[in-house]
Amino acid sequence: MKPETAIIRIKNLRLRTYIGIKEDEINNQQDIIVNVVIHYCADKARNSNNVADALNYRTITKKIIALIENNRFSLLENLTNQTLVIASEHDWVEFASVEIDKPHALRFADSVSMELCYQKPQ
Repeated sequence: MKPETAIIRIKNLRLRTYIGIKEDEINNQQDIIVNVVIHYCADKARNSNNVADALNYRTITKKIIALIENNRFSLLENLTNQTLVIASEHDWVEFASVEIDKPHALRFADSVSMELCYQKPQ
C-alpha cells in the first residue's frame, strides 16, 4: 500500500431490504449488515481542510442506503455487486470491497455473507 493511501471503513451498516427467492423472503424485509472498505489517494486531503479534497463517505453511504432500501434483490451476489459499484464509482478509488451479511439465513449459522472486491486497472 502506498503511504498516501487512505482507507475508509463503513462498519456494520444495518439496513432492511427484500432479499431472497423464497416466498417469505419476497414478501418480508430482512435485516442485512453492510461493511465497505475503500482505498483512495488522500494526498490532497492530508494537507487540506477542504471537504472537496477528500472522498465523501457520507455521500457514498447515502447512495448505498437508497439502493438497498428502495429495491428488491433475489441474489446476495447481485446486491453485493450493486453496492460495490457505488463504493468504487469515484475516479479516486483504487480498491474497494463490500461484504454483506444476511443474519439467520441458515438455521445453525449466525449469518451468510457475500464479499466482492474491485481493483482499479493499472
